[in-house]
Amino acid sequence: MSGLSASPASSPVTGGGNVPRHVAIIMDGNGRWAKRRFLPRIAGHRAGAEAVRTVVRAARDMGVQALTLYAFSSENWRRSTEEVSDLMGLLKLYLRREIRELNSENVRLRTIGDLSGLGKDLVALAQEGVEATKNNTGLNFVLALNYGAQDEMLRAVRDIASQVAAGTLSPADIDHASIETRLDTRDLPPLDLLIRTSGERRLSNFLLWQAAYAELLFVDTLWPDFDRKALADALSDYGTRERRFGGR
Repeated sequence: MSGLSASPASSPVTGGGNVPRHVAIIMDGNGRWAKRRFLPRIAGHRAGAEAVRTVVRAARDMGVQALTLYAFSSENWRRSTEEVSDLMGLLKLYLRREIRELNSENVRLRTIGDLSGLGKDLVALAQEGVEATKNNTGLNFVLALNYGAQDEMLRAVRDIASQVAAGTLSPADIDHASIETRLDTRDLPPLDLLIRTSGERRLSNFLLWQAAYAELLFVDTLWPDFDRKALADALSDYGTRERRFGGR
């Protein structure tokens, strides 16, 4: 259930615990939530979008610096054409509805992943949101769109290889920082806590490099039911953990 994270610093909170600077969530269980209610899958995704609204604001209020949500993975293209279309439509609806409110709440919207693989309308909306909120100083709200950690690392390695081939980088100078500064998350705080909902216990190609020393938390709650209290409970659990970073 638990792992360790990439950096020992974190923010103090009331009660002697610590608030993780960077929280990432694999939002799982929308389909099962809908199935249990005899609803179509899109109803589960719509309920999941409402959970996103709740959790973003809760994370901001609780002092989290960065919240990364796995909104659409590079593997999600394998789903039915109808479901992919529904998800894309829901993402566009969410962005249209939320950009102004995020901006008014001092939340900075960011994206990670290969946006070139998405539709032009969705990319334009995402870029509009990023541009509109770029000067905000509160929570960094990061949407992982068409994201896959293996693809992210492959892109980093290809960039390094091209510099080596061009003679501008020596193989002897390649180190951890050479990878990290080329990752999509390069200007975000190190990942402290990774949560997966719905009872599944795998990372599903999400932030694999960043999770090397992250605390891992797997909860049975389906994503549409993951609310402010669920996030508070997750942060409380994080605050009880002793992080050794391989030192002992």
